[in-house]
Amino acid sequence: MASSSSSLTLLAPPSSLPRNWIHHVFPSFHGADVRTNFLSHVLKELKSKAIDVFIDNDIERSKLIGPALVEAIRGSRIAIVLLSKNYASSTWCLNELVEIMKCREEFGETVIPLFYEVDPTDVKKQTGDFGTVFLKTCEEKTEEEIQRWKHALSEVAQLAGYHSTNWKNEAEMIEAIATKVSNKLNLSAPSNDSDNIVGMESNMTEIRRLLQLGSDESVRKIGILGQSGIGKTTIARYIFNQCSQDFQTSAFIGNIRRNYAMPAYSDKHSVKLYLEEKFMSQVTNEKDIKVPHLGVAKDRLKGKKVLLVLDDVDHSIQVETMANETCVGPGSLIIITTQDQGVLKASGIDHIHKMDLPSYDEALQIFCINAFGQKYPKDGFEELAWNIRDLVGRLPLGLEVMGSYFRGMSEQEWTEALPNLRAHLDRNGEIANILKFSYDALCDKDKRLFLHIACFFDGEVVDVVEACIKKSFLDVTQGLRVLFQKSLINTEFGKMRMPKLLIQLGREIVRQEYPTKPRKRQFLNDAKDIEDVLGDDNAGNNSVIGIDFDHNQEITCQRAFERFSNLQFLTIDGKGINPRSMNYMSRNLKLKVLNWSFFQIPCFPSSFNPEFLVKLDMSFSCLTKLWKGNKPLNNLQLMHLHYSERLKELPDLSTATNLHDLDLSRCSSLMELPSSIGNAINLRFLDLSHCSSLVKLPFSLGNAINLQKLILVDCPSLVKLHSSIGNAINLEKLDLDDCSSLVELPSSIGNAINLEELDLRNCSSLVKLPASMRNLGRLWYLRLYRCSKLEVNLANINLESLQELNLKGCFSLKSYPESSTDIQELDSWRGRIGRIVLSGMKKPLSLLPLLVGEHVSDSLLLKSDHESSTDIQELVDPWIGRISRLECLKLNEMKKLVSLPPLPDSLLKLNAENCESLERLDCSFGNPDISLNFANCYKLNKEARDLIIHTQTNQYAVFPAEEVPLCFTHRSPGSSITVKLNQKPVGKSAKFKACISLCASADEGEEESGKIRYWGSICCSITSGGNSLTYCKKQVEGVLPGNLCTFEVEVETEDITSTELLFDFELLYSASTKWKIKECGILPLIEVPLLRFRDVHADFREDDGVKRQRLF
Repeated sequence: MASSSSSLTLLAPPSSLPRNWIHHVFPSFHGADVRTNFLSHVLKELKSKAIDVFIDNDIERSKLIGPALVEAIRGSRIAIVLLSKNYASSTWCLNELVEIMKCREEFGETVIPLFYEVDPTDVKKQTGDFGTVFLKTCEEKTEEEIQRWKHALSEVAQLAGYHSTNWKNEAEMIEAIATKVSNKLNLSAPSNDSDNIVGMESNMTEIRRLLQLGSDESVRKIGILGQSGIGKTTIARYIFNQCSQDFQTSAFIGNIRRNYAMPAYSDKHSVKLYLEEKFMSQVTNEKDIKVPHLGVAKDRLKGKKVLLVLDDVDHSIQVETMANETCVGPGSLIIITTQDQGVLKASGIDHIHKMDLPSYDEALQIFCINAFGQKYPKDGFEELAWNIRDLVGRLPLGLEVMGSYFRGMSEQEWTEALPNLRAHLDRNGEIANILKFSYDALCDKDKRLFLHIACFFDGEVVDVVEACIKKSFLDVTQGLRVLFQKSLINTEFGKMRMPKLLIQLGREIVRQEYPTKPRKRQFLNDAKDIEDVLGDDNAGNNSVIGIDFDHNQEITCQRAFERFSNLQFLTIDGKGINPRSMNYMSRNLKLKVLNWSFFQIPCFPSSFNPEFLVKLDMSFSCLTKLWKGNKPLNNLQLMHLHYSERLKELPDLSTATNLHDLDLSRCSSLMELPSSIGNAINLRFLDLSHCSSLVKLPFSLGNAINLQKLILVDCPSLVKLHSSIGNAINLEKLDLDDCSSLVELPSSIGNAINLEELDLRNCSSLVKLPASMRNLGRLWYLRLYRCSKLEVNLANINLESLQELNLKGCFSLKSYPESSTDIQELDSWRGRIGRIVLSGMKKPLSLLPLLVGEHVSDSLLLKSDHESSTDIQELVDPWIGRISRLECLKLNEMKKLVSLPPLPDSLLKLNAENCESLERLDCSFGNPDISLNFANCYKLNKEARDLIIHTQTNQYAVFPAEEVPLCFTHRSPGSSITVKLNQKPVGKSAKFKACISLCASADEGEEESGKIRYWGSICCSITSGGNSLTYCKKQVEGVLPGNLCTFEVEVETEDITSTELLFDFELLYSASTKWKIKECGILPLIEVPLLRFRDVHADFREDDGVKRQRLF
């Protein structure tokens, strides 16, 4: 099991609080003994290594060391104590030593003793000549002072240091001292690595969890998996730099795939010898080391606690040789980064983190850090930055390269550069040089598969990809698995995905095969190349198998496709190509994919052969029908004809037995489906939404027994469903939203026993639900919103599995009378209802105890609306507090609600916006992830406001106030505030509650109408001594002006490098209205040693006409 005993610096805080460093080294010495000889040589050697040493020439010496000297000692990273024979004769030196040792104990300051012509034992015990001098100094001194000096001398004498009598000459000793100081400074230097992991916080969270697995008695091995350029090396180096000081030996072996290419040895033993030589050269920092056998690494490293990073591994033998856990000691950590999941599995590494692409917000941060030196766009560059982020994609490498490319450019230069970048993102080949290594490592078959996906199949359904190219590749499934394992592709919602930069790499590889003869390439993607090839009336073409034309440039040649004898994949997005060119397509053409949006003629030519089609997408077309007569459709899997508003009929689907996805949404002229649709026995998805002329569905649809989703949204002419719908035993979702003429559901609906989602919103003619619905034991989602004529008795609904029930606007819904004998029976049905919406009902609360019992697991909405304003003054008590799984409670606009009763601890979201009479909160909020919205609840009493402020939550809280409350001990106008610390914070982390006040400029009347509100993120960055400590972001929903927003932030104390914490707040993604932060405040939640009041300097600032006293 996991152990929390790990001593990794990354995970546990050090024993010190780093400060604002003033000097590298503070020397403590007796001047008369060493200043003019030994010390001068030491200082010269330190200076040659760019080490800053504090010199006390300008400080007047006395018996007591003053504030300037204390500040110099505390402000130095290393103290060198030069103990000479007369050192103890100076009370000044002894008091310096006491302060130095105090800093070592409290702050972990490094102390290096130099015993110059004195014995460490004499210093420790105050004996010999050193003791004699010390005793004389102690005359007439207090016992307390003498004991402080003795303790400091004893402690410093026991530290590892340098003894001058052990060295043959001073020069060697001085050089060794300077080298040690330099190395110590390098380890303790503030790291800028945190800047490099901006946008990778989610990945770091998971990796930190993996680092905690195991114990200090075992060897931990962690794999970091991901495609080139995703940030594996960046994170691995960050971990290495943060943790290396906790290990006896550490080595970062970078870029193994390039630098340690597998040699062409005939036997495995020779390969291992070669790799072990390279490995030991890195670990020992010795060039050209010779390894005669495979026991050298084990002999040199056995028993040592080692940190080892193997970066960009591509063969398991590299891991086997260089990351053998038997060669290192307990507590060692081995981190391996690779693109190939197979390498990690073959090496027996179980703890693997697969790198996720950054979110869109994080991607923007990565780009902005490199383009602007900050995490967000500069004013005026917002839209340009978003456009480039979308253009590049979310691959960190591409974002960094493009950010650097745009850095320093003017807004006009950005705008001018964008069109060229759309065609050629990687202008200098900087990105391709890195990514192409992954491609080069593939076998020939997998390279071809990679190029097929890059040039045509990105974003395509995986099943379609496999069906289209299975005859071209012996084992397409295995090939896709290889590309997936090597992180070159991934799947997203069942679709094939390849990063944009890899797509561009693949297309460039194809282009470079015949840079000046595009007709000889397999794929054409560039619009100009396509224009040239299609517009050439003379040249034959049997090389091109795929064309992807996304351009409106008009190509008038009607015989454009006549010469393409091997074309298999064709995508045309736009109206640029003459549709009559299809007349000249060869009948023998084995076209597998045809995507042609905005097709401008009413019917395919009779010569068109769809026999080999796997996918047909003619969205936004002018088709009235596809073709005349029956044609073979045995291979067809997807047919998308959405937005073909003139389409009146479908072709015969008798042979379409493999069709599984049929999208006819917004085919507003379509009145019916052919009866042959029943032959599509593999049909899983049928979308007929917004088919306004559709009157009925054929009986044969019931034969499509594999149908899973049937979408009939906004079919106003549909009166009823045929009883055969009950035969669709695999139906999971039935959406009849806005079928305003639908009167009833067939009783056979109860046979669709796998139905999970039933949406009947706005079915305003629906009168009743069949009693058979109680058979729907898997139904978890039922929406009856605005079914105004629905009179169904609730006993007809199976509540056992329901998670969401929406009854808003069901004015005619029958409820149980209070004396009903059926109530006990209903109690036995109380199930897992998650979300109940009763707003707009006349007596909503009379239904609630009957419906939900204690088992609501998600949300309850009692919001008032414009049609039915409720007079509820208080919620039913005590039943609502016993709904043990209630997660969301919305009470918006309940203007007469005065108090809230005790609420369940399961609650995650409470929205009481505009409950203008609400005064009391007779409850507490025990869930640490709850969000609270009491916007415009102006009558809240003091106890209620205190409860909101002091509720500890990982989310946020909103309540009305114009200014940050006084209980926030640090307040400031604007968007930033500084908090001063007096000493080391206690514990691993420090928590603060932040409070901000938002204001916005709005059009006249907009604010009063409540239309203006902030939707977006509130971000907080905390820095210390110029180093970024944390960056958190809270997504908030609809904060109104005149309200405050509070949330918690946490910082790990190990990262604090200063006695000041700077909190910077910013707003991301607000609407068009210009929002800004008017005021902010900070309240420490966990005890943090702030400056005492006597240390506080009060001053006044004026900002935006607001005068505030600052107490920090």
